[in-house]
Amino acid sequence: MSRELLTIGHSSHELPDFLGLLEEHGVGVICDVRSAPYSGRNPQFNLEELRGALAERHIKYVFLGEELGARSNDPSCYVDGQARYDRIAKTALFQSGLERVRKGVESFRVALMCAEGDPLSCHRTILVCRALRDEGLSIAHILPSGELEAHEDAEERLLRMAKLENGDFFRTRSELLDEAYDLHGKKIAYRRPTNEEDATQPQSEVLR
Repeated sequence: MSRELLTIGHSSHELPDFLGLLEEHGVGVICDVRSAPYSGRNPQFNLEELRGALAERHIKYVFLGEELGARSNDPSCYVDGQARYDRIAKTALFQSGLERVRKGVESFRVALMCAEGDPLSCHRTILVCRALRDEGLSIAHILPSGELEAHEDAEERLLRMAKLENGDFFRTRSELLDEAYDLHGKKIAYRRPTNEEDATQPQSEVLR
């Protein structure tokens, strides 16, 4: 079995449509990498309902939000109230989550699931897939349309977003990608609530 890894964002899909996308792409296991497996805007993707619906389609559900979520409980992973992906990636907990994914893809067709439809808007790509991209995995993202975007194509989009697509005489493509990942990670990384209004938002609206 080839070592493949998919990702998907539940976005605002109706649950039957989301399940249809999983079946279309032969997903056998969903690894939920949301820090909290609940959604105030899309309650059809709350843990209990989602897990039950997946079981009816014979798709296994694994919660990896503690290990691979965007909001770490480790204070050392924050700088000025914002999560730092580079620090999260070095934690033992994160590394243990990666190891579970590595083992999973050996036997199952696995999809990492978070909330955002665009893979570049989500830590599943900018944090988790970045950590796995050099390990011989074939990574692709299931887009809201149902199309697959190869991770290499997503990285090309990332370079364009960072205005680094034209290269640099003094740096390799790998170095440019590292800069693009770092820049985008700072844009999307979780920020702790800084005022009373933010602090009163439901957790499902501030966690990913």
